[in-house]
Amino acid sequence: MGAVAINRKRSEESLNFNQQSTGTFRNSPYFQASKKRRFFFGMSEDSAKPASSSNPTISRISRYPDAKAPLRRQIHAPSRGILRYGSARSSVPKPNDYNGNDEIASGSFIARKYDDAKRTALNTLRFHTKDVEVVDLGDELDKEAVSEDSSVEEIEVVDCDEDEILVEENKIFQPSPSTCDVIKGNNLRVDDTSMMLDSLSIDRDVNDASSLEAYKKLLESAEKRNSKLEALGFEIVLNEKRLEQLRLSRPKPVEKRAEVPLEPFIPLTEDEEAEVYSAFSGRNRSKVLATHENSNIDITGKVLRCLTPSSWLNDEVINVYLELLKERETREPKKYLKCHFFSTFFYKKLVSESGYNYKAVRRWTLQKKLGYALIDCDMIFVPIHRGVHWTLAVINNKDSKFLYLDSLNGVDPMILNALAKYLGDEAKEKSGKNIDVSSWGMEFVEDLPQQQNGYDCGMFMLKYIDFFSRGLGLCFSQEHMPYFRLRTAKEILRLRAD
Repeated sequence: MGAVAINRKRSEESLNFNQQSTGTFRNSPYFQASKKRRFFFGMSEDSAKPASSSNPTISRISRYPDAKAPLRRQIHAPSRGILRYGSARSSVPKPNDYNGNDEIASGSFIARKYDDAKRTALNTLRFHTKDVEVVDLGDELDKEAVSEDSSVEEIEVVDCDEDEILVEENKIFQPSPSTCDVIKGNNLRVDDTSMMLDSLSIDRDVNDASSLEAYKKLLESAEKRNSKLEALGFEIVLNEKRLEQLRLSRPKPVEKRAEVPLEPFIPLTEDEEAEVYSAFSGRNRSKVLATHENSNIDITGKVLRCLTPSSWLNDEVINVYLELLKERETREPKKYLKCHFFSTFFYKKLVSESGYNYKAVRRWTLQKKLGYALIDCDMIFVPIHRGVHWTLAVINNKDSKFLYLDSLNGVDPMILNALAKYLGDEAKEKSGKNIDVSSWGMEFVEDLPQQQNGYDCGMFMLKYIDFFSRGLGLCFSQEHMPYFRLRTAKEILRLRAD
């Protein structure tokens, strides 16, 4: 009895469970009843039903008939058609293809599947606007869209047939002929990136990630090309600079130097050198070695010693030498320029501590005294003493300009301005002419021989005057100064400039 009770209880629980589970899942769209009908051989369906029995378990089982399949066995998911560009060749089943009272739940399931299939088909289409030309770039943009060695860009696209259609929800459009004209064969060829960007019409209403990615890749390809062009341009500039450097590095033809005249550099004879060294000796310090009568200047041994090496030149030696240069010009006027040589005291009188004073020097250039007008000279030389340094100012009437020469490359505009004012006053006072000196140039000569010590400035100034009066360029240097000292001493002792 215990075993029978246990089996009975277990049978009832299993029946209750089957009944509950069948009632629960019957209304589910995922429930499908058994598709096979039970067949009873040798008897009819009605006679197959078990007879009522006194056994309560058997009678209870007999009250539950076999479940019948409410639907025929069919595929409830829509078959995915072959979707190509601009077309949908598969037919999608619709919910109203199914009938039956128990088919309402299954209809909602099929409707969801239909919506999913339709959404998948629409997402498959890249562009679905009738008025926009569509190009599907596909997966070929994973490759290089632009060839590195060619300006022709190739992009793989899907063939377009005129009978293909675009499906957008429940609407059907025929593709525009311009779309098929753009796409020819399997390759789309354009001449440059700008035409490619123009050929791709992106619908702003459609946020398609693949189209944006394609556009970015096209921009990247254009940027790559721009970088290559920039690199080529840089190489061109670099090669041009290298070519210019090669041209500069080529040996230049040797320029023939101007022939140095012999007269300013005639070496002294042994007798002349002995005479000069004797004048420099100590026993002749107080002895008058030479007297210039026109200027009334006596040259003693002590005065002449300023021409020894490492000595500063004094006023007496400078003024006597300038008088000798004027006499040289008088002897041979055709050989030398017509010049006037002011003494070292002229500028001190013209520009004193009280300022510019023309009256102080007005009688220095009387025509009765000089025998010529100052404005008729080619050059006028004005020695300038600046404490411990000698410089030279030149009034160049021949070229209508004022020059300033400093062996230390100094500059002083005030000196030239004072001389410009003096020339105007002198021309008006002596010749009654008005000279517009405002149009004259003022030049601080830089390309000239420079002194390399602190005591040869006076000697450089004298040689500037000597070479200019000869009409020569300044073709000497610091190394010639010892020779020029001896030669100047010899010319002063003999009172004749060569």
